[in-house]
Amino acid sequence: MRAVVINGSGHVRVDTRPDPTLPGPDGVIVAVQAAGICGSDLHFYDGDYPLADPVALGHEAVGTVVEAGPVVRTVKVGDRVMVSSVAGCGACPGCATRDPVQCFSGLRIFGSGALGGAQADLLAVPTADFQVLKIPDGITTEQALLLTDNLATGWAAAQRADIPFGGSVAVIGLGAVGLCALRSAFMHGAATVFAVDRVEGRLQRAAAWGGTPIRCPAAEAILGATGGRGTDAVIDAVATDASLTDALNSVRPGGTVSVVGVHDLQPFPLPALSCLIRSITLRMTTAPVQRTWPELIPLLRAGRLNVDGIFTTTLPLDQAANGYATAASRSGDDVKILLTP
Repeated sequence: MRAVVINGSGHVRVDTRPDPTLPGPDGVIVAVQAAGICGSDLHFYDGDYPLADPVALGHEAVGTVVEAGPVVRTVKVGDRVMVSSVAGCGACPGCATRDPVQCFSGLRIFGSGALGGAQADLLAVPTADFQVLKIPDGITTEQALLLTDNLATGWAAAQRADIPFGGSVAVIGLGAVGLCALRSAFMHGAATVFAVDRVEGRLQRAAAWGGTPIRCPAAEAILGATGGRGTDAVIDAVATDASLTDALNSVRPGGTVSVVGVHDLQPFPLPALSCLIRSITLRMTTAPVQRTWPELIPLLRAGRLNVDGIFTTTLPLDQAANGYATAASRSGDDVKILLTP
């Protein structure tokens, strides 16, 4: 099979690798029909994480089950499915909460070395009854692909931001997760969402979806717009030192900063005294993907939550290197890349 592989900063290629085998009697093999390039994949591409060996990339996959283990109950060969980007054992008390992050054995993420990469012709998925969901009627391929990670992450970011009804939120970073968080913040009762980025095209896109665009760094502008108080909540979908500092400086006393961006491996100099004195709540979240599905799927099917326009570019798998270069440009025209094996 073909698989997208990275072996160093900026070095993406499509390799031929052996077809995967069933990862146990509870696993499935999925023929991937659509895979997303995620902002967190770019940490490998940008060289933020060291690579001892080439890594098969990708953790967002939609496809068809082509082989299923004998004890798999919820899906069968021929079903179109989406695969949670975050995997757990599916059997422990932590996984019983439907949050793989709480797995007693520790979470695993596709496309990070622990499991195979989703940007491939085939993907082996362990514990399929926990990791995989048959795509419901009325859910498009793009919606399903967002449900595997980006929408679940943006939704969890808004949930954990303690947004009061009628309150104000700042969303820092208007990539796919940030745009999902923007729309989720409105769903959670925000009256005003400040949309923060440095790229004009992304600011314009957020404005078209109801956000109030502000160029970063945004703290001064946000304080000015809120009478010096700050927003009730901040969602940081970037998690650089600069964005985290901007978030902490933009939130009001007693407010919440909800971080879903992926930081690099360097320590962040947290202004702990200021956070203490101002009673700031800081939450950092890897999305409980499976737990969000019962909430998000009905909203998408009913048309109450709109995620159209987040995928901006579709490329065949063989052009993955071009897709990564496009995503790494972080332009206003290209928000999220979809690869089609």
